[in-house]
Amino acid sequence: MSTAAFFDVDETLIGFKSMFRFLAFHLERRGAAPGTYARLTATLHRAAADGVPRAEVNRRYYRLYAGENAAALAASGRAWFARELTDGPFIPGPTARFAAHRRRGDLTVLISGSFFACLDPVAEHLGADWAFGTRPVIRDGVLTGDVVTPLIGAAKGRTAHAVAAVRGLDLAHCSAYGDHSSDLDLLRSVGRPVVVGSDPVLAAHAQLAGWEQLPGTPAAEPRHQETRT
Repeated sequence: MSTAAFFDVDETLIGFKSMFRFLAFHLERRGAAPGTYARLTATLHRAAADGVPRAEVNRRYYRLYAGENAAALAASGRAWFARELTDGPFIPGPTARFAAHRRRGDLTVLISGSFFACLDPVAEHLGADWAFGTRPVIRDGVLTGDVVTPLIGAAKGRTAHAVAAVRGLDLAHCSAYGDHSSDLDLLRSVGRPVVVGSDPVLAAHAQLAGWEQLPGTPAAEPRHQETRT
């Protein structure tokens, strides 16, 4: 029977939040003035601290790219990830599981609130079969600042169900890996959920339901002060 393994990406496979690390890199690469990253992201951090839903914070993040050329962002993403690779961005335990699923012939699927600039290089490096991220709206090759649907929370679970329907999979025999409470719908959608790290909400569910838990690792030290989140 064919099975799949679904993986969140940020702080599940890689030890940091790709969207913010990439934004800092992209602004630096573009020659933005010092302090630009902190200025652009300050409202996002305040919104998250104030309890604004994660999907809405995700939408606000992508508004920062309004007017950006999609091809240029993709090139910037490849350059960003090439630099990240020099520091070893992957969390050992979940990444070893990913490789094991590939060896067994499982369909490997990345599901992330991040977008193509960050997600595609990770997927290509790992050899993932499919990668689903938040889809920015692109017109004439330029991002509008809007997104189709933030791939956060319940949307991750719906994506797993859609993949299963397309590929004829029984989710009861599939695995999923996530590190944050927003991954709960994804984890609940499969028969073999695995919690990465110590998120208290997921840890409580894991203890009650007997889910497997894997250790996470702290994010690598930022390359410069502006990448702190």
